[in-house]
Amino acid sequence: MSRGLNKVQIIGHLGKDPEMRYTPSGKPVTTFSVAVSRSWNSADGERHSETEWFNVVAWGNLAEICKQYLVKGQQVYIEGRLQTRRWDDKEGQKHTSVEIVANEMMMLGDRRDANSHTQDEPPPPTMALPWRKMNSRSSFFGVNHE
Repeated sequence: MSRGLNKVQIIGHLGKDPEMRYTPSGKPVTTFSVAVSRSWNSADGERHSETEWFNVVAWGNLAEICKQYLVKGQQVYIEGRLQTRRWDDKEGQKHTSVEIVANEMMMLGDRRDANSHTQDEPPPPTMALPWRKMNSRSSFFGVNHE
């Protein structure tokens, strides 16, 4: 039996604060965009750079963690799978969207608003913390994100 592989890893900066909502069944879902830049020198020595934007979707506990800890401009590592969504709008126009469905998130760099927490909540982490969506065979930090 042959199996496929759909795995994406990116490191970039959040374009805006994450937005969280709940499905009709009550499951949390958080969306945000990540800018990934690269630069290179052409054969003639000229410096070039480009930025690629990725839409990211996180579900369940991972969605809540992303909403709680991530902020615009923060550097983040995201691991997940690519998903293509297709739909028709009210005018019958076809639309396609490609997004990363995250199953792991790691905060990188400094958190910009580390002093904005309230007294009732602990201060945010200052080092990189990995968060993974769990399956029945894993127990990373004992947190189940299903």
